[in-house]
Amino acid sequence: MSDTEKGGFIAKVIGPKRRWRAYQARVRQLPENYRTAVAAFERYLNYCGGLVDATSAESLLEDLADLFERAAADGTPIREIVGDDPVEFIRALVANYEAGGYIAWERERLINAIERAEGEDTGEEKGTVR
Repeated sequence: MSDTEKGGFIAKVIGPKRRWRAYQARVRQLPENYRTAVAAFERYLNYCGGLVDATSAESLLEDLADLFERAAADGTPIREIVGDDPVEFIRALVANYEAGGYIAWERERLINAIERAEGEDTGEEKGTVR
């Protein structure tokens, strides 16, 4: 995997550098264990993210920082935040941010195409392809 591919998610976030730097400053203020958890999620998103636009990526990271800031202030253990499966946690979080993106549009287009094809098999119109 090239450095360009590895940095794909973070490259999307860097768009407005001021926003990115503000996020980084917030994360640096977290207690070490929370900061380590956020860094692990950033790394995962960088390699496996699935977000397609910078605005969604920025919003997701800012909301992740909010979540960990509140948890640190309340003394909430990290496992109470992320549960038993951190991968499922971050996947569910990402799902909240990709709804308006290109991937979601393509998923809907695929579903509609299959429904249309199914309708053609039976002679019924079930949907249209955009």
